[in-house]
Amino acid sequence: MTDVSQASTIEPIRDPADPDDVIDSAQAQELPARSLRDRLVPPMPTGWLQGWLGPLIVTVLAAILRLVDLARPNAVVFDETYYAKDALSLLLFGYERQTVDEPDKIILDTGGDPAGLASVFTDSSSFVVHPPLGKWMIASGEQVFGMTPFGWRIATAVIGILSVLLVARIVRRLTRSNLLGTLAGLFMALDGLAIVMSRTALLDNFLMFFVVVAFGCLLIDRDRTRAKFADLGETTSAMGARFLWRPWRLAAGLSLGLACGVKWSGLYFIVAFGLLTVLWDVGTRRAVGVTMPWRASFVQDAIPAFVMIVGTALVAYVATWTGWFLSDDGWSRNWASEHPSGFSWIPDSLRSLWHYHLEAWNFHTNLDSDHSYEANAWGWPLQARPTSFFYESPTDVCGAETCSQEVLALGNPIIWWAGTIALVHQLWRWVGRRDWRSGAVLCGFAAGWVPWLFFENRTIFSFYSIVMLPFLIMALVLSLGVVLGPADATTNRRTRGAVAVGVFVVIVVITSWFFYPIWVGDPIPYSDWNLRMWFPSWV
Repeated sequence: MTDVSQASTIEPIRDPADPDDVIDSAQAQELPARSLRDRLVPPMPTGWLQGWLGPLIVTVLAAILRLVDLARPNAVVFDETYYAKDALSLLLFGYERQTVDEPDKIILDTGGDPAGLASVFTDSSSFVVHPPLGKWMIASGEQVFGMTPFGWRIATAVIGILSVLLVARIVRRLTRSNLLGTLAGLFMALDGLAIVMSRTALLDNFLMFFVVVAFGCLLIDRDRTRAKFADLGETTSAMGARFLWRPWRLAAGLSLGLACGVKWSGLYFIVAFGLLTVLWDVGTRRAVGVTMPWRASFVQDAIPAFVMIVGTALVAYVATWTGWFLSDDGWSRNWASEHPSGFSWIPDSLRSLWHYHLEAWNFHTNLDSDHSYEANAWGWPLQARPTSFFYESPTDVCGAETCSQEVLALGNPIIWWAGTIALVHQLWRWVGRRDWRSGAVLCGFAAGWVPWLFFENRTIFSFYSIVMLPFLIMALVLSLGVVLGPADATTNRRTRGAVAVGVFVVIVVITSWFFYPIWVGDPIPYSDWNLRMWFPSWV
């Protein structure tokens, strides 16, 4: 019963003490007696065990779905052909090298001890257009478990499992509800795109993880900063207090720098989250009575936030290139010494790294080669064109004459389609009800999606949308909380809401069960595979 009451916090009413903050209707009746602290920082759900039990259960479920038969298919899947070998090269040499002919076959035939596979590489460095951190993480699995499909996939699986726990705990803090937090974790555990990306050695799962960590750190920073303002009490000053030491902002900056160390698209989140946290500060200052909240936030919050987030992110990002710095033969490593300039005060290593980045930027902005699975970003929220990572037609392995074995990076259609509707609903709540939580979730989703809308001529794929998935799930859960109903609703209203949410969850579970074989490469009869191809664009 406690959780049902807590779930009502997503039915917002504007707080007279803070027009940008919202509270539930039951709390509104008690507002005159509530302390400033309770209004600025609503209490977290009671019960330490309750707050962890649900998220841990769905995390265990996620582990089962991601780890069972992780080595299947026993093949180099899609872009694993780049990242698994680049990771091995980093492990052996500290930088990426070019490979000999047919390296995948050699690795699959003789894979095992990474040290015994140096022969698959030439002495020439390789021009690689993504930063090295994600490949270093893949390399950690190869070091421990060998150069096998399990070895190069285990790191992404672990990150995918931890992401479920993170999403559950973040939504718990966002909504002050154990129930809704667990529900968000369940959707993350069951989504097909999350499962596929956790079972494939690509980079995007690492990007998503660090972005979610940064979002969670900023949420904690928001709560702690508002609590400090509450402890000081209301004020009538023009500027209000200044809190320079905000370690959770530093942690967010670190995580965002690591996100950029996986893929450059982490830059979009630095901009979006940097603006978001400063806007939260504006609302906090206005809530405690600061008469010039915008000016105060710019002077006392925005500038320190830039230093803490952007500065920390920059240091963290450069640190991810340590292997390249320590090498003598990495691609472009000696470019500066071969091209003297008037900027002699800049270390050659940094000038060489800058040149590397310019070349990589040129590659990214001019990538327009055709690919059978390229997908316009407008269709990502609807999973219009999922990417097939692997497909074979084995015989005598499924009990039928013709079998299909596929790994299709397709999200659970129910989660994605309902989540897309929920995003529209949350946009209305942000604009019409001034619910800061809706704005925060929309900010995260937009940072992962909107920039790609301007790259219609570039070759892009729908699995990039994994970084949007946690925020789509957050929007979905916020909207399901509204369906559930406020705490002061009638019994009939609450019952109808609980039934509706329960039916939706059951449909999600059944849909995941139905599609699971084509998410994990389980051989099934061709007729069963065809039954799962709901649209021609999924083939």
